[in-house]
Amino acid sequence: MDVDPERAARLLLRKRDAVLPLLSSIGAEAADRPTLLPGWSVRDVVAHCGAAMTAVGLGQARTWTPEENQADVDVRRSWPFDQVLEELSAGYRAAARAVRDAGGALDGLALGEWVHGGDVRDALGLPGAYASEGIEDALTLIEQRSRLPRFSVPPTRVYLPGRELQLGTPPGAARLTADPATLVRLCAGRSPDPQRYRLVGATPEQLLLFR
Repeated sequence: MDVDPERAARLLLRKRDAVLPLLSSIGAEAADRPTLLPGWSVRDVVAHCGAAMTAVGLGQARTWTPEENQADVDVRRSWPFDQVLEELSAGYRAAARAVRDAGGALDGLALGEWVHGGDVRDALGLPGAYASEGIEDALTLIEQRSRLPRFSVPPTRVYLPGRELQLGTPPGAARLTADPATLVRLCAGRSPDPQRYRLVGATPEQLLLFR
């Protein structure tokens, strides 16, 4: 597998460069649109990302439980949206440096933040949701993350247009045919369209990489 120590940090910065100009151009009504994350609006997703970037950049120990993430969002619901964006923007560079220095330990966080960029695009009805800038790096990180023992992903050969991936540790007989955005949706639990993939020998729940 291709090992690139810069990949996760690069993915994080690509998400920054793509999402910040977009978020700076939307109004309050768009920021309040619901996302695929239950109970979270675009604004809430941005608040979560800003809190995460700040914590990582400061080296704070976090467990990233749903309760902890929700508490971060709740604190920021009284902030003006401009302040939420300022925190996010300020946190990216230090967070990317921390991800790079962590030697792989924070790669999942970088991937998760990139997926949240897809959550924002999806909520705003924009093209490229879950397949935007950095998709090639994201696919490689998905492949790597799927082999971590804590996820117990069954060995699954993935057939994408022009590219193949191996989820889990081979050998194995499961097979998935999909497009890149649908694979990301499957692995992130983002309501993939069942008409856009064919999975044999495993269940969608077994491919989840964020819980």
